[in-house]
Amino acid sequence: MKMQLTEIANALGIDDVPESWQEITIANVEFDSRKVRPNSLFIPLVGERDGHDFVENAMQNGAVATLWAKNHPNVPANYPTLVVDDPLAALQKLAVYYLSKINPKVVAITGSNGKTTTKDMTAALLETQYNVVKTEANFNNEIGVPVTLLNMNANTEVVVVEMGMDRPGQLDFLSKMAQPDTVVITMIGEAHIEFFDTRDKIADAKLEITDGLKEDGLFIYNGDEPLLRERSKQVEQDQYTFGGNAADDLFASNIQMFRDHTTFEINLVPNQQFEIPMLGKYNVMNALAAIAVAKAYHIDPAKTVTALKDFQLTHNRTEWVSGTAGEAILSDVYNSNPTAAKEVLQSFSQTQTKGERMVVLGDMLELGEKSDLMHMSLSDYLDPQLISEVYLVGTHMKALAKQLATKYEANQVHWYSVAQEDQLITDLKQKLTSDDEILIKGSHGIHLEKVLTALQNA
Repeated sequence: MKMQLTEIANALGIDDVPESWQEITIANVEFDSRKVRPNSLFIPLVGERDGHDFVENAMQNGAVATLWAKNHPNVPANYPTLVVDDPLAALQKLAVYYLSKINPKVVAITGSNGKTTTKDMTAALLETQYNVVKTEANFNNEIGVPVTLLNMNANTEVVVVEMGMDRPGQLDFLSKMAQPDTVVITMIGEAHIEFFDTRDKIADAKLEITDGLKEDGLFIYNGDEPLLRERSKQVEQDQYTFGGNAADDLFASNIQMFRDHTTFEINLVPNQQFEIPMLGKYNVMNALAAIAVAKAYHIDPAKTVTALKDFQLTHNRTEWVSGTAGEAILSDVYNSNPTAAKEVLQSFSQTQTKGERMVVLGDMLELGEKSDLMHMSLSDYLDPQLISEVYLVGTHMKALAKQLATKYEANQVHWYSVAQEDQLITDLKQKLTSDDEILIKGSHGIHLEKVLTALQNA
């Protein structure tokens, strides 16, 4: 972004500003004082810590102006300060103003699983013909979405926005803020079911992403999900489905999985093999969602083939890395829920390996009263003939450990509390060889990235 501070003030309804502020240009917004860059506008948000306490640090790190909540005492007098009712609401209002000013096409993506991967794929395809900005990392909430919009340059033609949710009404708010031209729902799973009770209610909440969809917009969704098929009748805009069946507008066939890539064909481009640099049929579904967007934006199919093969995945999504013993590690330590865990276990079980396959599974969080049952359900996807040893971490994984006792020998299943991760690391390092493969997956709150880092470093 590039705006004069006076323009920002006017956008926020602040008219009486010093004439000298016309000389101040804002190049970016930042709410973390440690990440402030030159010419930043600092946004002091109040969460576990009060951002107002870090305004001075932000200024020292390069910020040239700050917002300030009017009910907060000690308004700074020694640097440009915009006093607002609520800094977060002001950030969101500024994003809406800037979005209207730049006027790009907006692609909004949500789903219980796959939204970050789909966002990365979609941006890669669109970048072959457009100037594209996309959500960085997982900036997909009431803070991250406006920051994404404000990160656009003046020449941005398409912005790809990931939208997350953990409560009803959240996607309604984000969608109405971004006013998307295209919305995508990747799938409905059990993520955050603690807050929604049923998949039906999750589907209702996901459909909120269409609330801000423009009248001439396009709704793209997984047509293999009955909950979405049923709810699509509520959406008046044009629709397009993807999936694994001929009933879908776009569907995949001849899917072949390898350790570090997956190939497939689609009905729209006969006899053309597509390839993605990652494992799993579920990632083919994410690719189909991205291809559907690319089709809507008239991307050359030949460019789609090349861009999908080479796209860069957000760090800590499902990716192969090497351990110090030479073992192949399938890392998926950012998040986990029953649907995602089952899909990756199914794919991992089919990889080719000279040695043994092992898995490290951490607790899946936010599953509510049925958490233990949902953890136990992973048992159906763990076969001792395919996965030789299972390492489980966390309170709820103890239920899965007990369930696996009916099919695994006692010395093949290992349970650890979160506090015992050091012991887990020691045990894994003693066990793993250069011929082995190991999957590491768990909710981010279990911090299995510590295990991953330890296996990658001597």
